Formats: sequence, C-alpha cells, structure tokens
Amino acid sequence: MFFVAAKVFWFVAQPINLTAILLLLGVFFLLIGWKTTATAVMSAAALGLVLSAWTSLGALLLNPLEERFQRPHLPESVTGIVVLGGGLEGQINRVRGGYELNAGGDRFLEAAVLGRRFPDARVVVTGGVGTLILEGEGDADTAVRLFTALGFPRERLTLENQSRDTYENAVYTKAMVDPKPGETWLLVTSAFHMPRSMALFRKAGFDVLPWPVDYRTSGAEGLGFFRDNPNDSIRNTGTAIREWIGLLAYWFSGRIDTPFPGPP
Repeated sequence: MFFVAAKVFWFVAQPINLTAILLLLGVFFLLIGWKTTATAVMSAAALGLVLSAWTSLGALLLNPLEERFQRPHLPESVTGIVVLGGGLEGQINRVRGGYELNAGGDRFLEAAVLGRRFPDARVVVTGGVGTLILEGEGDADTAVRLFTALGFPRERLTLENQSRDTYENAVYTKAMVDPKPGETWLLVTSAFHMPRSMALFRKAGFDVLPWPVDYRTSGAEGLGFFRDNPNDSIRNTGTAIREWIGLLAYWFSGRIDTPFPGPP
C-alpha cells in the first residue's frame, strides 16, 4: 500500500504534472465563472514553473542532500559493493535487450570501477521493476548484460530483482547477502539519495559505507536566475522535492529514525 500511495502522490506532486493540473483547474474555474479563483490557481502554476525552470531553487534544495554523506577512506579490502537500481532505462532495455543508462547511470559505472579496484569483492545489484503502470525490465536483470559486457564474470554478481523501492532494496539485499560482522560493504547510489538509503540500510541492520555518485549540483550555484538550463533546473527541483518528501514520509511511517539522516 505504501508503494502504491507513494507513486500516486508523486504523479500529482512533481512540478510538471502539478503545473498542468493547476492549469486545467484554472480553465475549469474560468468555464464555471470563478474568475478570481481561476486567476489565483493559474498564477500559482506560472510561479511554480518559473521558480523550477528559471531559478536555482532546485539546486539549493538538492545540494544539502548531496553534501550530507562524503566518501570515506577505503580500506585495503572490500567484501562487497551494493549498487542501487535506478540507473537503467527499464522500458527500453526490456524491448531492445541492451543496457541503456539514464541520468543515474553513474551508479553502475562507479560500481564497475570499484569492482575492478577490488577484484575479490562481490558486486550486488538490487532493483526490480519500480513502476506502477509502465512495464519495464528490472535493473538487476539488465545489469547482468552490462557487467558481463564490461568483463565481470557472472559468478561475481549477486542480483536482487524483486525490490520496488529503497526500503525493499535494503531489506531484501540484507536477507540475500547475509553480511557478517567485520565485513566491509560499500553502498553506491546517487548523492541526493544517499541520506535515505543509508538510513534504510541501518534500519535493516546492514552496516554499509556510503559511496555517493551522480552529483547534480556543484554547490556553487548560489541564489539567482538562469544558473542552469531550464530542463536540468526542472529536473533538479522535482528530484529534490521528491527526496525531501520521501524522507519525511519514511520518517513518519517509522521506516527511518530521523527526517534528515547523517553520518554517525
């Protein structure tokens, strides 16, 4: 139920969809003669779009998430590398049989780099189909083709392809790999996603070291207009809003212990 509610809520709440919904509501209010209400609703839609596309709002919201966890100094040996799904184009790969990467593809590239740096480490890919309506291929299933094409033997890979969200990533991966005390495991995911991911893995009893990738901000954007191209600005705003709301929702539901997880 939590998974379905989250998907439905985010469909409405993401900036582009919310703007379209408000505009449609404005048109409806105009048709029934509520001109003042229509003006207010359409103005809110316009303001939200301007802030999302033409200002640094998205970067300012996203940067604190990205800076929360830094990469640690690595030990000489690593037991395993856990990479969270979300970096592959599941709908395309399901049809074409390839391994097309999306904006989060750095997760898999960095996992491959780490896998070569630590040739004895297990590479664990966790991620099934995380969409509510659209059909696609889970990242763990696609990852077999990607990593074998990069020269990784199949026996090094552990694939968890049933999880649909980060909570299930943590719980199912912990059950599958059964980490032992004293082992060193790295968690690879997007920097903005690391606070929620670390909190969920801690809650699941899986001790991991953060290895953030896929940075979307430089930290030097500042407050102002036209600090990035509009497409990236809108994407950053949507990503930031989604992640902050996700943190609050997971905290309220008891899935994580604090609304803004950080290093111990």
